[in-house]
Amino acid sequence: MAAQIHETAIVDEGAQIGEGTRIWHWVHISSGAEIGRDCSFGQNVFVGNKVRIGNNVKVQNNVSVYDDVMLEDDVFCGPSMVFTNVYNPRSAISRKNEYRTTLVQKGATLGANCTIVCGVTIGKYAFIGAGSVVNRDVPDFALMVGVPASQIGWMSRYGERLVLPLEGNAETVCPHTGDHYSVKNGQCYYHQRETGL
Repeated sequence: MAAQIHETAIVDEGAQIGEGTRIWHWVHISSGAEIGRDCSFGQNVFVGNKVRIGNNVKVQNNVSVYDDVMLEDDVFCGPSMVFTNVYNPRSAISRKNEYRTTLVQKGATLGANCTIVCGVTIGKYAFIGAGSVVNRDVPDFALMVGVPASQIGWMSRYGERLVLPLEGNAETVCPHTGDHYSVKNGQCYYHQRETGL
């Protein structure tokens, strides 16, 4: 299915947009952007030139995805959350050659009104709480809240908080999916549900 582009949206010539992607009111997609299939861009979204977006990414209203931001598959960007690409901006000083790359890995959720300071990596299936400010790398499956954001727990691929300690060694099962998770040396690991014969 071809991409669906609202008549008020501006998609610059050269932009690559995958099948089934939906682009809503007042969106601007720059010419160098590469966007996968089955994505959704809400009202008043901007996507820069040096941006790579995977498949099934949801970008809610009023989000700007600036140059050097990379979103892998299944990322969710909540309403009015903020990316940056210059660490120390000044109006009178051009720092376009100093952009810092931000990588948001597969399945991560960025809550409404959170801010991602440039140059960090958000791990797979991490969950950034609404209004949080992330200024350092985030581990896979980590639940982060606050200003600056700190880790308070772990989240499943399903999007539910896991009963696991931040440190030490432990295991648990997601009650919704039956998938197994474990924590070892401060990292969370996913193990597929065991199936019988």
